[in-house]
Amino acid sequence: MELPVVSLPDVQAHKPEIPVNLTRVGVTNVKKLIEVTRKYKRPIVLISTFDIFVDLPFNRKGANLSRNFEAVDSVIEEAVRGPVYEVEELCGAISRKLLDRHEYANRAEVRMRSEYVIKRKTPEAGATCEEVVDMIAEATAIRGKETDTIVRKVIGAEVLGITACPCAQEIMRDRAIQVLEELGVSDDVVREFLQRVPMATHNQRGRGAITIEVHDGVNVPLDKIIRIVEESMSATVYEFLKRGDEAALVNQAHRNPKFVEDCVRTMAQRVVEEFRELPGDALITIKQINEESIHRHNAFAERIATMKELREELSS
Repeated sequence: MELPVVSLPDVQAHKPEIPVNLTRVGVTNVKKLIEVTRKYKRPIVLISTFDIFVDLPFNRKGANLSRNFEAVDSVIEEAVRGPVYEVEELCGAISRKLLDRHEYANRAEVRMRSEYVIKRKTPEAGATCEEVVDMIAEATAIRGKETDTIVRKVIGAEVLGITACPCAQEIMRDRAIQVLEELGVSDDVVREFLQRVPMATHNQRGRGAITIEVHDGVNVPLDKIIRIVEESMSATVYEFLKRGDEAALVNQAHRNPKFVEDCVRTMAQRVVEEFRELPGDALITIKQINEESIHRHNAFAERIATMKELREELSS
């Protein structure tokens, strides 16, 4: 005897007791292995963490997340089954598929975080070491009323570096001049000494970040973003350094002192110089956090602007 098929009620499709729209409903901390294909290079495998959201209208109790997690998971599986060339394109594909699966939603967001390993050579010995940067990729799909779905995507990175404080260095420079004069050293020798030996100052571990948001179809090279962030601080940090490398790095950092504000302004200038092909509506977010060594607090600076706004500022 066959048992009758029981149709279970879809409670989450009911109307909620409190009719309020929700901006984001979803799942976070979904971990996936992503294989990124690279031209003329071996592919890289990323252990990536996804946050996935859709909006929820006031007349729907839930987003079927507990029952539909398998469906959300399969969206990612389907998207990563083929070759992945750009992680932001992957996020865009997932956001589109989420709107297909959740017909009640008008907006879908996908955020991806991953550690990206790059190879670097130390400044003096030229030893090869691996450095880790935090990769950021996002996409937002908005359902169009009369047009196709609109997708905006984000690519970026957060990179560690070192900064040397200009203010303390100037204080130490004045102190050195005073001591050298007291010791009877001539002005010419003092000037020569200060040119050859940078003055001491306190340092910070800097965390610089750039993200660039563009419309679907525009690609932004991640490696170029990483290089701009690295080169906008006083010096790059390395996992492995020999003594000669340490001396070279400290010398470089102290010859290139920077405030947290200087780092952000340098990144802004470099973005404009090196991304000439980006459209004016590309949204640039630049952040710098300097973790202080002689204070309990940290220093912070940020700029958010369109590419058009940055170009106009720098051209004036």
